[in-house]
Amino acid sequence: MACLPGALPALALRRWLGLGVFMLLCLSLGYALEKKVVKSKVGEKVFLPCCHEIPSSDSLQNYRVYWQKNTTEVVLAYAEGKKMPQQERYENRTGMDVRNLTLWISPVEILDNGPYQCVVQHRKHSQNSVVVCDETVTLFVTADFSKPNVTVEKRFKTCESTVMVVSCSSHGGFPKPKISGALNNVSVVWNTSSVSKSSLGLYNVTGQLWLNVTKDVSFTCSVEYNGFLKSTSLLLKNKNDCVVPTVPPSYNVITASSIIIIIFLLAITLAAKYLPRHVCSHCCKPQDSVEEDVKESMKPPVSSKVTRETSSV
Repeated sequence: MACLPGALPALALRRWLGLGVFMLLCLSLGYALEKKVVKSKVGEKVFLPCCHEIPSSDSLQNYRVYWQKNTTEVVLAYAEGKKMPQQERYENRTGMDVRNLTLWISPVEILDNGPYQCVVQHRKHSQNSVVVCDETVTLFVTADFSKPNVTVEKRFKTCESTVMVVSCSSHGGFPKPKISGALNNVSVVWNTSSVSKSSLGLYNVTGQLWLNVTKDVSFTCSVEYNGFLKSTSLLLKNKNDCVVPTVPPSYNVITASSIIIIIFLLAITLAAKYLPRHVCSHCCKPQDSVEEDVKESMKPPVSSKVTRETSSV
């Protein structure tokens, strides 16, 4: 029991040492894996590291170096310091550093995508060649897609909404992309989408969406590939410029209105024809009668004396 206090720190120390070694191994493995993958874009110049470096005290004449792709295509090779035949498509666009044996390719093409193997053999004096290095590095090639092109076609319109067909397309990229759409930052599912591949290995992608737009909304099309993202946004407007048409009167209303107008015109015509005659026959006199009545009223009255004389005679 007396040994327990001293044993516990030793056990803890061992655990810490084991954990430290494990972390170093993980970091070393991660670094090695990171070195084995090289990313490049179409048209760039890329460098692929080899697993061996020739010391300054030695020379390329004592080595055989093979850079091959998919273990079948000879990309670049040297034997005793002399360049060996290679695949035709790698001619004039590949090279190698004579010390660290790094392979460079320029310009990079889509077909260059894939694993490359560096094999190094060393021969000392008259001894047989010994493999001192055999390692694979993967070249991951990408090509930028064009900025998504968004077009809108209006199929049907009412005063409340507009039916639109929204199309999005992008081309000339690698690797195979993922196309997505969003309305006001909310993801939508394409009605139709397609991805095609050209003879050069480049991808073209399209998507089509049917929408019933009742108000202005923002549409975004995005193309994602190998961690890269390209997007285009467009405001879809539902312009409410409808004019409510005037409802024509019914046949019965037109008929009734016509009858009323005709009766009204007949009434005016009859009134104009008969009403003036009726008034003149009762209220008006000829001009001569009026003048006689005036003269008669202006005569002096006959005196009573004259009247008595007349009576006596």
